[in-house]
Amino acid sequence: MGMEGIGEKMVVGLEESMEELRETFRLGKTRSASWRKSQMRAILKLLLEREDEIFKALNQDLGKHPVESYRDEVGVTIKSVNLALSSIEKWMASKKVEMPMIAYPTTGELVPEPLGLVLIFSSWNFPLGLALEPLIGAISAGNTVVLKPSEMAPSCSSFLAKYLPIYLDNKAVKVIEGGPMVGHQLLEHQWDKIFFTGSARVGRLVMAAASKNLTPVTLELGGKCPAVVDSLASFEEQKVTVNRIIGGKWGPCNGQACIAIDYLLVEEKFAPDLIDLLRKTIKKFYGENAKESNSISKIVNRKQFERLSNLLQDPMVEASIVHGGSLDDDKLSIEPTILLNPPLESEIMTEEIFGPLLPIITVNNIQESVDFIKSRHKPLALYVFTNDETLKRRVIAETSSGSITFNDAIIQFACDTLPFGGIGLSGFGRYHGKFSFDTFSHEKAIMRRNFTDFGFRYPPWNDLKLQFIRAVYNLHYLKLILLLLGFKSGLRRR
Repeated sequence: MGMEGIGEKMVVGLEESMEELRETFRLGKTRSASWRKSQMRAILKLLLEREDEIFKALNQDLGKHPVESYRDEVGVTIKSVNLALSSIEKWMASKKVEMPMIAYPTTGELVPEPLGLVLIFSSWNFPLGLALEPLIGAISAGNTVVLKPSEMAPSCSSFLAKYLPIYLDNKAVKVIEGGPMVGHQLLEHQWDKIFFTGSARVGRLVMAAASKNLTPVTLELGGKCPAVVDSLASFEEQKVTVNRIIGGKWGPCNGQACIAIDYLLVEEKFAPDLIDLLRKTIKKFYGENAKESNSISKIVNRKQFERLSNLLQDPMVEASIVHGGSLDDDKLSIEPTILLNPPLESEIMTEEIFGPLLPIITVNNIQESVDFIKSRHKPLALYVFTNDETLKRRVIAETSSGSITFNDAIIQFACDTLPFGGIGLSGFGRYHGKFSFDTFSHEKAIMRRNFTDFGFRYPPWNDLKLQFIRAVYNLHYLKLILLLLGFKSGLRRR
């Protein structure tokens, strides 16, 4: 939910739409595996049949090349749909759990159940993927859904509003377009879950609104994701590292991504070589004039362009530019820019950059990078390029982040077997793969007993009952307890 807006209008018939969705849920239509899988097949059909229109919408909103659009949005979403299709019955199945001896004879299980009617706010930087990824989780878990796409990606918002009602069950999934006022109106209502992707500033508003109705929320936010870059042994390893740094900074939507590398931490003696390699590889990837390249996304709108321009034009920062820095007001284009040791108190080092600017901060020894990271807010993602096992162990043991990736960047987003989510100011809650299903489910605890009963549970109390209870809790005397209670023969018969 962006806070920018153009001519707002309130949602007409919202109450009626929500009641229809709640009635669909009450009737149990969304609970069957067959319904959930039919919706997954519908999403897959949408992605395959409307690929060209998706590419066009993403290009109009963000200037994304079809390769980037398929890699980061269409392909990764197809992968998620296929995983859900092959796994829904397994995810829905109850799980037996071991019960303590104090509850004998008892069986227990966990049964996942859908939450009900959920609200999903998606973000503008991956306007298709960040809408459909949580939607897949919500539907596979058996919920009804209202999806609010970002108004800052109007072509993709219109695409979702046009086609999701055609492909999906319109009595279970609805798309509501609009800007901040529509978002606020939606937040005034009672939901069974709110899932938000966006900035920490708006995330606070979502959480405050949700608290009025005690609505559970998942907040997928951002933050400053650092990359620690060790002076690797071989030149070949350094080239691979630089390729992955550029892919992790400018590759995902020209840096306009919550998991994009925000800044680098390197040893001072290695910085000149790293900068030289970065310059050469940027030219290799994007040409002599990167602003004219069709392989790099554009800045989403003028407001974001001006925000990024102000970061660069800060007098404290301008002198630190060692590559790039040129701006094009007409095309809302900013050249890939590298900065060396901008002041740590400047805005570029205290706020999430979310754009094509890459500060490099030098340290005397790469081990100092651990303390630097610990001194700042917990990042959504932490990247470390090194062969030093001691450094790896320290990063894992001493830092806190949503995830850590060694010797690569952003690739963790596509791994369904790893949860995606933040910690602290980078958000909370997690999704992707089975974790998406879990996020939109409640694991209901089921306990089953018969009418066999034991007197030691009830007064009047005495020392013998105390010993029985103590033994059962300690489990060391399990056989003795069963013998004393006369269950030895019964167990043999079973």
